[in-house]
Amino acid sequence: MERAGTILRGRELEPVEGRIVIDDDGLIDRIEEEDVDSEAILLPGFVNAHTHLGDSIAKGAGEGLSLEALVAPPDGLKHRLLEEADRAELVRGMRRSLRYMTAGGTAACLDFREGGVYGVRALQEAARGLDIDVLALGRGSIEAMEESDGFGASGANDGVFDRERTATREAGKLFGIHAGEVDASDVNPAIDLDPDFLVHAVHLEELHLDRIEDRGLPVVVCPRSNQATGVGFPPVEALAERTTVALGTDNVMTNSPSMFREMATLERLTDLGSREVLRMATVNGAEVAGLEYGLIAEGEPARIAVVDGGSDNLAGALDPVRAIVRRAGVADVEELLVP
Repeated sequence: MERAGTILRGRELEPVEGRIVIDDDGLIDRIEEEDVDSEAILLPGFVNAHTHLGDSIAKGAGEGLSLEALVAPPDGLKHRLLEEADRAELVRGMRRSLRYMTAGGTAACLDFREGGVYGVRALQEAARGLDIDVLALGRGSIEAMEESDGFGASGANDGVFDRERTATREAGKLFGIHAGEVDASDVNPAIDLDPDFLVHAVHLEELHLDRIEDRGLPVVVCPRSNQATGVGFPPVEALAERTTVALGTDNVMTNSPSMFREMATLERLTDLGSREVLRMATVNGAEVAGLEYGLIAEGEPARIAVVDGGSDNLAGALDPVRAIVRRAGVADVEELLVP
């Protein structure tokens, strides 16, 4: 199998013209630099490093509510709606969001899955047969963790998660936790759990940044969600100087699961630059999730988003990386290549 165009190669996402040759095992056999007759832009598939897909049943609900009233367990609006939802409705809503992400070039997502074992199995059903790797991080019980790819904790102020952290470590599974979304009070307790990653990290003090750097603790930021709920904006530039930062779209209730929109928002509100933002949406997300793929390089599994660089939206763009981050959208994606 071959695909030709402008290839965003390696960790630096270096644009090179040529073709990618993929072997029968789905690995990138070689990258051949040459002039090609193709306007496609070939980039690593996105990794949406933080989602709540159950919210797909209630898009736009809760306008004007505080973050706590909207999503805090166990009585936030989201949790009441999930409790009332019919299973078929829940599965159908999540599957629609997964299809949308796949159409937009997303190869994988990390979902904090409410509803215990029931919620995990519903998500697994929703993902069946789709070309997207869905890592479910169960919530609510050890059993949910055992049924899934790890545990996604709501926040250190919501409970004691030592048992869950110990269980994930023993099972070799992921443990992620919300921290610093509303204020800084839960950041140190979250870090004390030695998680695999933090989510949000809006309210960080210098001590927190030092601890994150010392531990090499990755952070997943969700700028559109933080704007929608009015909690502030994470110190992404300071984090990027100290650790691995990935991007997530968070609750489908408040935001579409579009990595293009997330990237454009982040670049517009920071001085990070397009290449660093795109790295957060691809390579860094894959590292946080522990995936074997995440970049276009020889010997790597092929998970490639093929974007039409000749579309009415992108034709004439002088910098393919900047075009992907600032200008492209789901409609510009031709396919997500998963051999």
